[in-house]
Amino acid sequence: MTVELVLNGRRVALEARADEMLLAVLRREGLLSVRETCAIGMCGACTVLLDGEPVSGCLTLAAQAAGREVTTVEGLAGHPVQRAFAEAHAFQCGWCTPGFILAAKRLLELNPSPSDEEIAEALGGNLCRCGSYLKIEEAVRACAS
Repeated sequence: MTVELVLNGRRVALEARADEMLLAVLRREGLLSVRETCAIGMCGACTVLLDGEPVSGCLTLAAQAAGREVTTVEGLAGHPVQRAFAEAHAFQCGWCTPGFILAAKRLLELNPSPSDEEIAEALGGNLCRCGSYLKIEEAVRACAS
């Protein structure tokens, strides 16, 4: 089947099987920031924004994105959240970083001045195996107004 959507700001038509997850289709398109780790929606490594909302690419059928807007971290080139993560050294291996950046972007759109508790809650669906949480939270606070 063909799935038409807006991907990182451009209209595209992607081929997908009816049972294929968005994660697989995006990776086939070369968007390697969308990563499969747990395959059960628990780690956040496959996070993408679907119409602005963070979703697990490993649990979202590609067909569910038809007619919608999908944003991966590749679509945020130069975004202030990305810069803040780099400046705060908010990553070690970097595997989880795209998911954290997308979750942080959405949080800051909804709440430009989140409390520490709100930051922790918004990022709670993402796991960092390196333990960079303090630096990640520092980066989000640096972007807050």
